[in-house]
Amino acid sequence: MHRSPTSLASWVGVIHRTLVSCGCDADGILLAAGIAPPSLQTPQARIPIEQTSRLWQLATAAARDAGFGIRVASHVRANTFHALGLSLAASPTLHDAFLRLLRYFRIVSDAGELGFTVDGDWARFELMAPDGYGISDESVDAFMSCIVRMCRSLASPQRADPVEVKLRRPRPADTTAFDAAFRCPIHYGSDRNELRFALRELDAPLRDGDAHLARHHDPILVKMLADVEKDNLQHRVLGLLVELLPRGGATQERVAERLGLSLRTLQRRLQEQAMSYSDILDEARLTVARRLLSQEVYALGEIAYLLGFSDLSGFSRFFKRATGEAPGAHRHRLLTRPRP
Repeated sequence: MHRSPTSLASWVGVIHRTLVSCGCDADGILLAAGIAPPSLQTPQARIPIEQTSRLWQLATAAARDAGFGIRVASHVRANTFHALGLSLAASPTLHDAFLRLLRYFRIVSDAGELGFTVDGDWARFELMAPDGYGISDESVDAFMSCIVRMCRSLASPQRADPVEVKLRRPRPADTTAFDAAFRCPIHYGSDRNELRFALRELDAPLRDGDAHLARHHDPILVKMLADVEKDNLQHRVLGLLVELLPRGGATQERVAERLGLSLRTLQRRLQEQAMSYSDILDEARLTVARRLLSQEVYALGEIAYLLGFSDLSGFSRFFKRATGEAPGAHRHRLLTRPRP
């Protein structure tokens, strides 16, 4: 059983402030989610993701607002993410800010991974939230909107709007808040959560950028990151495998590289924490298999290949042993169930 991922209490505090602004019983909703309001008085405390996910569900229902996540982003302050927020604000370019965010994101939450890639004249920023933790659409809305607001704030008076947004969430009945937040084409029901920017805008020098000041916060951030990672290596490996399996190249060597570790160090740390790489791989395979089986575009043989099985029969045995159901039967049940 792996340890539960967590989020900073200050991020939960933003949800609390938003509920107060909506006239909701913020303390009562926190208690219903299993979170003691006094815990927010220690901003660097960490809240298990199961509780924050429950909080998002209850808060969205109480606010009766399809754009609740977008509203939450508007309550984020410069110090919400502590030294990380200050470091981002001092970044000499938005490109540098994104790289810093990738390096230290797990301080905010280790329930997902970030990706940042450059493709010609474009840069793509992706939030990868593994299935299985109940991460809500609204939490993704809030985080992606928060990133866009950060870009605009740091770049002002220069332009730093995304040119395209992809969201895995279904299209909400009312898109007004989303249109106002992103100001660009939004593709709902996508296969990823992604922001696309013009690279030239991310590479433009920022008026208030100060590389020396940004680096000044690094020792604090390194310590905070170490405190998070010492208990969550298994989750980080799981998250990377869930990301890499559908794209190919999900080797133990590649996972170690992404973690900034040698293969021997990764194996030693897993052994020290009584964790099995093969067990984590099986959990990741099951998570990805369920996701791909829900999409008709993937043939069963293709799914078996992506998950690293030598043939379809090996995948079928694995899936049935884990779920009690053959992959084909699982897909049929998913695709033929009545839709609300």
